[in-house]
Amino acid sequence: MLQYIGRRLLMLIPTLIAISIISFVIIQLPPGDFLTAYLGQLRTTGTELDESEIAAMRVRYGLDTPIYVQYAKWMWGVLHGDFGMSFLWNKPVSELIGERLALTFVISLTTLMVTWIIALPIGVYSATHQYSVGDYFFTAISFIGKGIPDFMIALILMWIALSKFGVSAGGLFSSAYREAPWSMAKVWDLLKHLWVPTIVLGLGGTAGLIRVMRANLLDELHKPYVNTARAKGLTERRTLWKYPVRLALNPFVSTVGFSLPGLISGATIISVVLNLPTNGPLMLGALTSQDMYLAGSFVLILSAATVIGTFISDILLAWLDPRIRLGRS
Repeated sequence: MLQYIGRRLLMLIPTLIAISIISFVIIQLPPGDFLTAYLGQLRTTGTELDESEIAAMRVRYGLDTPIYVQYAKWMWGVLHGDFGMSFLWNKPVSELIGERLALTFVISLTTLMVTWIIALPIGVYSATHQYSVGDYFFTAISFIGKGIPDFMIALILMWIALSKFGVSAGGLFSSAYREAPWSMAKVWDLLKHLWVPTIVLGLGGTAGLIRVMRANLLDELHKPYVNTARAKGLTERRTLWKYPVRLALNPFVSTVGFSLPGLISGATIISVVLNLPTNGPLMLGALTSQDMYLAGSFVLILSAATVIGTFISDILLAWLDPRIRLGRS
């Protein structure tokens, strides 16, 4: 097990270096840069800058140097905890991301936990009661949950909340607490608004995991070791939870690699529709405005989170299912 973990750790270092290079190059691929987009916006308002002012701004933003020099300066700062300055917001990137990180993490983690808590027992029930009324019911709900886009569910919930209850389902706080300092009253107000993004974000994921859990458990229940366990006199409950459910949990654990970056970024489209103060809309604005350091930092952080999450998934899978560890050793 330790050798397996050591090999995975050694693979992380070159992977993260390659990701940092690719992240920075990707941001540079679109034609022009932040200054080009900024000057285009100024022209729409009838404002023109002369060449000397444009040259001074290019030097100010560090856009007058080759891309490899810009990358080296950026990475040197990243290694020292400085992700650079956002051109669009004129604030440190780490400060911008940090301001929204806590709320993004709360929403994403709540959604993830609710998804797992609901999907696991329903998937087990559907597999152990195959073709029953309950199985058909949960199957239908799963197909509906997977078939309806998240943003449409968000719009429907917002319409119901406004037309039937006279309250806005957008945002995470009431107007009285939006700019207020943190207190127990503000936390309670947050909890009252948290159910809408949790339902919207969790419906599709819950439906998908129910189907996966059902299919995996059905496959395990028909294997010879289950019949052997029953023949040895183990109760049906212990036979079910000791081996088949444990092995069927592999897809749940494997999603950690994709869940970790989601905890940081949040769901961008849903955050825009529901007006959530998360990192998703901030990242979208950075990409569209070619805010080099802010967008590059987002791509780097999310990619690194995916790599680290995949590493955690591999360790958990190796612990959960020894066949994976032995197959890779």
